[in-house]
Amino acid sequence: MTKKLYYESAYIREWKTQITRRLEREDGTYLVLNETAFYPHGGGQPCDLGWINKIPVLDVVLEEGEILHKVEHSPEVEEVDCRLHWDRRFDHMQQHSGQHLLSAMCLEACQAETLSFHLGEDYATIDVARPDLPKDQLMMLELEVNDQIYLNRKVTNYVVTQAQAAELPLVKQPKVTDDIRIVEIEGIEYNACGGTHVSATGEIGMIKLLRAEKQKGHMRIYFKCGYRALNEFNAGVEILGSLAARFNTGKEEILDRIEKWDQEQKQLQAELNAVKAENDAYLAEKLLADRQGSLVKHVFTDKMLKDMQNLAAKLTEQGDVIVLFMSNSDHKVLLARGGEDGLACGAFFKQHLADYRGKGGGSDKMAQAGFATREDAEAFYQFAAESL
Repeated sequence: MTKKLYYESAYIREWKTQITRRLEREDGTYLVLNETAFYPHGGGQPCDLGWINKIPVLDVVLEEGEILHKVEHSPEVEEVDCRLHWDRRFDHMQQHSGQHLLSAMCLEACQAETLSFHLGEDYATIDVARPDLPKDQLMMLELEVNDQIYLNRKVTNYVVTQAQAAELPLVKQPKVTDDIRIVEIEGIEYNACGGTHVSATGEIGMIKLLRAEKQKGHMRIYFKCGYRALNEFNAGVEILGSLAARFNTGKEEILDRIEKWDQEQKQLQAELNAVKAENDAYLAEKLLADRQGSLVKHVFTDKMLKDMQNLAAKLTEQGDVIVLFMSNSDHKVLLARGGEDGLACGAFFKQHLADYRGKGGGSDKMAQAGFATREDAEAFYQFAAESL
């Protein structure tokens, strides 16, 4: 049985040991060590990574009480030097300890029990037994949990029997019955947990609650601890700085400037729409004058699909015509018809698009399609023009 050094101390970074077994599987090579500080996947916490004799450790799993280390290849020697990816380990310690503290404060301040915990690469989440969590309560919870960090409460780990565990004020009784590992935050909570943790709440650094959203009748709280929270803050400061420079204003005035800019953009868009409508009216008259029978066709250099649809709608309102447009900029073809009866545009596309590697569809009145290349779009446009 592998000796689990991470239970003796979560701060062990380097150690020497022996390889006791090698396994070759379809997905790679695995090593069993005499003793290990590599924490395997479990309890919502990802595994540790690092190196065995400078060979990268790719994964760590627990199988039937045995810890398996997946490596790029097996060392040729039996005695090896092991080293943790410490930044990853300490990050997990900060997030997991932060989760314990946050869950304890959720129960105390919001009367909400934690139902599940997930530690991801970017952020962590807990699901709590609450149907809602207003913004003011979330802010209050964030202050409460950070107050406990600043008090630098001691965090200890120890093993108890089932009888001893029954006497502790645990939020939830553990499923295991032997060697129950307790994580205690001084004056806050007792929790049965097998993860790696910091030795005092001050090492969590800070907890930043990002948002809360409903999830299957409960609330899911997204948060970051320690260096993750610091990186989140730095990213926000950088964005604020860029916006302040972009709008040539102080950070405290950015929201006002954005609101003013938004109003200006709406005004400009309204003026642009008016010009487009006027231009479309003129263009519609010209296209109707140049039509060949009932077919109105035109190839645009850079007109977007939405603008082609608007123009086609104006044309079909004015008579029993068939409209065929193409845009060179995005390889789009549009087909529309006026009147109550006649060509079924969607059916025509469905019947012929595959021959030209096009994708699209629509109704009897209007259909549109996109093509991988300009050549395919042109070929379909010519075919449609000749057919119609």
